[in-house]
Amino acid sequence: MSTRMFVSFCLLITVLLITGSAEAQQQKKIPRIGVVLASGRDGPAIPPFQQGLRELGYVEGKNIIVEYRYADGIEDHLPGFVAELVQLRVDVLIVPALRAIRAAQQATKTIPIVMVTTADPVAAGLIESLARPGGNITGLTRFTAELSGKRLELLKEAVTGLSRVGVLWDAVGAGSANSFKEYDMAARALKIPLQSLEVRGPNPNLDGAFQAATKDRVSALITITGGLFNLYTKRIAELAIKNRLPSMNERSEYVEVGALMSYAAYDADLYRRAATYVDKILKGAKPADLPVEQPTKFEFIVNLKTAKQIGLTIPADLLLRADKVIK
Repeated sequence: MSTRMFVSFCLLITVLLITGSAEAQQQKKIPRIGVVLASGRDGPAIPPFQQGLRELGYVEGKNIIVEYRYADGIEDHLPGFVAELVQLRVDVLIVPALRAIRAAQQATKTIPIVMVTTADPVAAGLIESLARPGGNITGLTRFTAELSGKRLELLKEAVTGLSRVGVLWDAVGAGSANSFKEYDMAARALKIPLQSLEVRGPNPNLDGAFQAATKDRVSALITITGGLFNLYTKRIAELAIKNRLPSMNERSEYVEVGALMSYAAYDADLYRRAATYVDKILKGAKPADLPVEQPTKFEFIVNLKTAKQIGLTIPADLLLRADKVIK
C-alpha cells in the first residue's frame, strides 16, 4: 500500500469514527420527559400537551421521549410514579396534581419540574413568587381567587331562589380542602349557605353524597375537580340530572357529558403552553428564572339540553354571555 493510499485510508477511518461517535452522542442526547397524571389515559391533558410539543418541532420517539404514568384517580400512586421517573433521570417532570408536585419537590432538587396546578403555588409553598419561582419548579396555575365567587354568582343568576349549594369534593385529594374553603369564603360574601358533600376515593360513594344533598334540601351543586372525579364525570352529571340539581363545574368536560354549566380556565391552552416550558428548559433555561403563568382565557359553557331535562329555564341574558351553549 502506497503512502498516499495509507493516508487516505486513515482519513476514511477517522471520518467514520467521528461520524459514528457523533451519531451515538446524538442518540444519547434525545431528551426524556416524565409526565405523571392523576387521571387515566383518556384524560384531557395529554392531547393538547402533545399538540404543543408538535408545534415546537418535537416528535415522540424521534427527537423526544415521553414517559407517561397514570394514577387512574388513585392519588396514593402518585408519589411512587414520581420516584420511578426520578430514578430514570428524566430531563423534565410534568406534574399537574398537587400531591405529585409535592412528591416531586421532595424527591429532587435538580430535575426541572413543570406544574399545571389548580392550587395557589405560592400559598402552597411550591414557589417563592409567580415572577421569580426560585428552585426547580415553574409552570402554570389555574388558580385565581375570583373563580370560586364567579361560579357561585353565575349559579345564583341561573337558579332563581337559590337557597343552599352543595359542594361535592374528594376528602382525600390534595388541595380539595383549600378549594372548599375558597367556596365557603365566597359563599359567605354572597350570603349563600353551603353544604359539604365529601366523598373518599378510590371508590367514592357518589350515590350517598347525592342522597345527602336531597335530604339537606340542596338546590344546586358545585363539583371540585380532582384526579378522582375526572374518572366519574359522566356519573356525576347523570346523578345531578336524576336528582334535578343544577350543577356548576370547574371543567368543561363535565358539561360535555351532561352537567349544566362550567366556568373555568381553558385547560387545553394551559397544557399546550406547558410544552413551551419543556422547550425552554431543554434549551437551557432555568426553572427559577421562568415566571409562573396564569390563565389568559376562560370559558363559560351552558348545556341547554340538561337545563330542559331538569326543568330549569336559563335567563336569556346569561345565555348571551356564554362562550358555548350545548343544545
